[in-house]
Formats: sequence, structure tokens, C-alpha cells
Amino acid sequence: MLDALARALGLDAAEHRHLITLAGTRRIPAPTARVSPLIQQILDSLTRLPAFATNHRLDTVAWNDLGAELVGGLADPGRRDRNNARFLFLDPGSRLVFPEWEERAEDAVGQLRVSAGRYPDDTELAALITELSTHSADFRRIWATGKVLVCGAGHKSVHHPAVGPMHLDYETLRVPTPTGDTALEIHVFRARPNSPAATALSRLATLVAQATTPDPAEATEASPI
Repeated sequence: MLDALARALGLDAAEHRHLITLAGTRRIPAPTARVSPLIQQILDSLTRLPAFATNHRLDTVAWNDLGAELVGGLADPGRRDRNNARFLFLDPGSRLVFPEWEERAEDAVGQLRVSAGRYPDDTELAALITELSTHSADFRRIWATGKVLVCGAGHKSVHHPAVGPMHLDYETLRVPTPTGDTALEIHVFRARPNSPAATALSRLATLVAQATTPDPAEATEASPI
């Protein structure tokens, strides 16, 4: 019956799955996102590919240096909020990082709605949605559309003040819990070869590497005699 209803309404795959979730009676506990040493090692090994990991609340829980810098400075909590939805809707600086802000905002709302339907007992998620609804008219407007989204693959435009705009491909990799739910989503970005974005991303990678490499002169000065 639900499949027939989904066809009649013209629902896409994400909307169809969301409908089935809402119709279910089993209460699913929210997964705990644990970043294992291996997951962090994988992220760190992608030195030329920006990457970061999020949980179902859109909290960024792990990243590599290039990924952190690409989207506004995740490594420094003073530069931006590590919750992507809070950053988008409550920090005006997000509109500089994401030129296609409206599209990114709709994506975030769609993902939160899927999570809210799947984990209705998650008090932290409910508090986040209440906070955004209270303080952001844009969030309230987009939430009212009923949009749902499961993050997959596609393209995103990002702007970095040091290297300019970049149009990047991305792929989302899912790390499951023992019960099969998604505990983490790892988002990996790349620029197409020989494109202006590839040049810009290479420059950004060089800047990040320089910033994270200790200065030998400073190390020598700090060494005991």
C-alpha cells in the first residue's frame, strides 16, 4: 500500500523511504557516532582530497586538514560552528563559504527531517531543530516545505578567501552501526582534473600543508642547549 501511495504521489527514493519510516511502529534509538583511529587515519591519508565526517544531526565529528579549511575552518571552533545546520542558518559567514547557499540550506533541512523521522526520541536533535526554528526565519521557511534528502553524490560550489571559488564533485561514504544504521557519513571532495577548481584546490592544499608543518628554525630555537 505504501509503495502504491509513493508511486501515486511521485515520491523519489528518499521521500519513499521517509514515508515508510514514518509509517513504522518500531522506535529506533539514535546511533552514536564513534570515530575510530582507523577512520581518522583514513581521513588523514587523503592529503589532496578534502574530507570530513558527520553524524545524523549534521555535527562534524572528524576531518582532515584540507577538509577543515575548505568549509570555513572546522579545526578552530572560534571560526565556525561544527554543526553544519547551525553554521548555515545562524552564521552569516556561511553565505560566503557556500555561494549556492539556498541549495545547501535546503539539503541540510532535508537531511535533518529524515533524521527526525527516523529518530523521534533523539532529544539533542529535537533541541537543534527547535533552536533553528526559533532563531532562523529561513529555516522555518524551508522546513515548512517538507523536503527530505539522503546525502549521496553530486557537486558543490565552495569559496575560500585565499584561493577563490571552486566547483567540486563529492561522494558520501557511509559507516554503518552493527544494526545496519548509518553511524557516520564521510564526505569526500575532489576537483576535476585540469580544471580551474583543481588549480585552486592544489593551492589550498599547499597552504594547508605549510600551515601545519612545523618550522625547523622554530624547533631548533625551542630545543634545550
